[in-house]
Amino acid sequence: QVQLVESGGGLVQPGGSLRLSCAASGNIFSINVMGWYRQAPGKERELVATMTSGGSTNYADSVKGRFTISRDNAKNTVYLEMNSLKPEDTAVYYCNYRRVVINWVKDDYWGQGTQVTVSS
Repeated sequence: QVQLVESGGGLVQPGGSLRLSCAASGNIFSINVMGWYRQAPGKERELVATMTSGGSTNYADSVKGRFTISRDNAKNTVYLEMNSLKPEDTAVYYCNYRRVVINWVKDDYWGQGTQVTVSS
């Protein structure tokens, strides 16, 4: 079992910045992928950014150049720095922890979500 706790969500004006944090605890394996997904009302959950324990990153096209994902493996924590925020970024942001072995998902855990609202 892995527990994920997000923090840092809130209300921000367009063009503003926000920093999300997610701390993982429990049965953490050193080799894993952590990242952020988001879901707006009436829409499907979508990938925002992921980062492997080795440092490889993947971003959604809609956030490239604006968001930056980082992680501290020693603290089992992943961050998402969001800049130049747009109203369309408004959503509930979920932290994800995933472990895959030979293309088999061994672990897949989600945080409770944190609300990000971009509005003037």
